[in-house]
Amino acid sequence: MTDSYREWLRLQLAAEVGVREAEQTIESSIVRRGWPAMRPLGSRDVVAVLQDVYTSFRNTMGDARADRWLEGATTALASFAESTPSPAPASTGTIAPAPGPVRWGRRAHDLPLLLARAHAEIAVRSLEGIRANPDLKNLERAAEWDVQATQAEVRRWETEELLSNLRADHARVEVADQVRSARSQREVLRLTVEEVEGEARAGRKVGPQMAHNKLMLSQTDAFLDAFAPLIDETVAAEDPKAPNINLDSSRFALAVPMHPNVLRARHQLNYAEWQAGGVNDGRVQNARAALVQAEREATAQTENTLGAARAHQAAFQQLMNRFHDAQLGHAQLSRSGADALTLARHAFDAEQARLAARVQAHRLNEALRLLNALTGNAE
Repeated sequence: MTDSYREWLRLQLAAEVGVREAEQTIESSIVRRGWPAMRPLGSRDVVAVLQDVYTSFRNTMGDARADRWLEGATTALASFAESTPSPAPASTGTIAPAPGPVRWGRRAHDLPLLLARAHAEIAVRSLEGIRANPDLKNLERAAEWDVQATQAEVRRWETEELLSNLRADHARVEVADQVRSARSQREVLRLTVEEVEGEARAGRKVGPQMAHNKLMLSQTDAFLDAFAPLIDETVAAEDPKAPNINLDSSRFALAVPMHPNVLRARHQLNYAEWQAGGVNDGRVQNARAALVQAEREATAQTENTLGAARAHQAAFQQLMNRFHDAQLGHAQLSRSGADALTLARHAFDAEQARLAARVQAHRLNEALRLLNALTGNAE
């Protein structure tokens, strides 16, 4: 079995560090991750090795040059992946058993994941059968793309499950932040009501203002009565954090050729070529057009996800600046002897900024998980 991706990686690294060190770098990454020494590498394995090299290059070349190298290598890998399927794993010998009767409330993606895993195993078995039959040699390439497409479909549904669990975890933290924020809001409203009551005793007409603040206070109390007993507020004790990651499109170039729909379209093109025996056949032309459309849609999806991630990243930074400014302002006012209502308002503003920053960090993390599921990037 050829090891095309290992050879591509060796040539890519040799251009920077020489053949001997390139081979040592690859072997070091393989040993560190516990991969079988003789197992052929796939595109996702290469991404992992590139990340190791990138980390090393940042120390020896500096961030700017290392960034340029990684962007170029990732783009080159994406181009290579368009023409070279990753090696197929050996068959496990089993197909996922059919589940029992579906329980009410079963999550919608459980059954598609079982189906995707069964398809992936069947595709591997089919490829092994094709390789064992010389009469089907010309079908091997199409079968290799079929294996890669089915594995990508498995990753798609595994990612859905991962994101479902991640969003649930994020929701728990966000509700805890809302409880924290509501406590700060209640303190502001309580002190505001006391202040307005003082104005009323002084003979000022503050009826509408009083009624509005009392209504908001009662609503905030109702929220806290309902949710505070249900929430573990310690899950939101730490301030929000978000990964500081370069979101340049070139870093995620592999997301398009590794998209499940693109891999499926590429398999169908190779299968059409095998059936037709010529590139001018209508079936081949239709399959090629479908591949172009799948690549266009995958590119748009990737760019939309990257655009959302960039927006979340920028919003997170702005909100964290607002949070830190509010904290600083609160500390300065406290030292200068400001009144309780002014301090409460600054504390509430800080809590609101903190909550909003947390939401942006969570949405950024979810977008990155989706992109990384396609590219295999663990950064």
